[in-house]
Amino acid sequence: MIDKRKEDHLRISIEKDVEFGSTGFEDIRLVHKALPELNFDDIDLEIRFLGKILSYPVIIEGITGGIPSARKINRDLAAIAERFGIGFGVGSQRMAIEDPRLADTYRVRDVASDIFLIANLGAIQLNCGYGIEECELAIEMIDADALALHINPLHEVIQPEGNRNFSNLIEKINSISRELKKPVIAKCVGSGISYETAKKLRVSAIDVGGSGGTSWSLIESYRGDKKTKKIGKTFAGWGIPTAESIREVSKLEVPLIGSGGIRTGLDAAKAIALGADCVGMALPILRRWSSGGKRGVEEFLDQFLTELRIAMFLTGSENVGELKGKLR
Repeated sequence: MIDKRKEDHLRISIEKDVEFGSTGFEDIRLVHKALPELNFDDIDLEIRFLGKILSYPVIIEGITGGIPSARKINRDLAAIAERFGIGFGVGSQRMAIEDPRLADTYRVRDVASDIFLIANLGAIQLNCGYGIEECELAIEMIDADALALHINPLHEVIQPEGNRNFSNLIEKINSISRELKKPVIAKCVGSGISYETAKKLRVSAIDVGGSGGTSWSLIESYRGDKKTKKIGKTFAGWGIPTAESIREVSKLEVPLIGSGGIRTGLDAAKAIALGADCVGMALPILRRWSSGGKRGVEEFLDQFLTELRIAMFLTGSENVGELKGKLR
């Protein structure tokens, strides 16, 4: 059942209209500097994130794993991440934890030896018997630099096969973060995270995963029966818009990934100006890979990074740190 669900998620994400609502970035304006007083070619996009150097403040977020088609997707995208010097995450590793024969669909180190690589498990699994042992196994399986514990209550409650017991997860996430030797990222999935929730987490970083991009409620509406279809569409726009979530969580002194509907380099610039340290993307990467292979993704990233560099130039920001706070 799980592998069929994974295949469904990939197919629906590529073929169907699964984006809904507003990220809030359309209401954000950056400060235009008519005389930037810098050389465009000198702009530096390099950052340090969780102890690793990224050439650009971008992470290709976890998409898939555990099914035959996932191996090529993960290896192609990891190789691209290596070429660009950006981060890369795999999809949920639960399938390979339960069946080690599937681990190879996640492994990418042989094609991407230097990337910032993020392992991935659902936080909900901490209420289903998982603990520090499984988290360590996810890290070891792919020689990862960090572990994302993804948080997706909307997705789980709409999904016909979903796990719905989200009780006491903050305490369990914090416990894993204390015990694990590698950084833990609390990664929200499509519905955002509020300041009130984020301040209770004791993790190494937060990935806001705000609303306005991919709607997992909408994805599940394409899979379910008549009732699920209707409920999935009702909650398609549920959550905190990405721009708002970044603004709230950036009040905390915690490394921050801005994700959820990031589609252009200008979106990325606005996310960083609001307080994100870097941005994450999944759907536009998957779709470019599906339509144009590795070349399609590389062309997308090249344009994306050029747009980000232009936004930095027009705000007089010589490096990523200088872009923060440059809002009208």
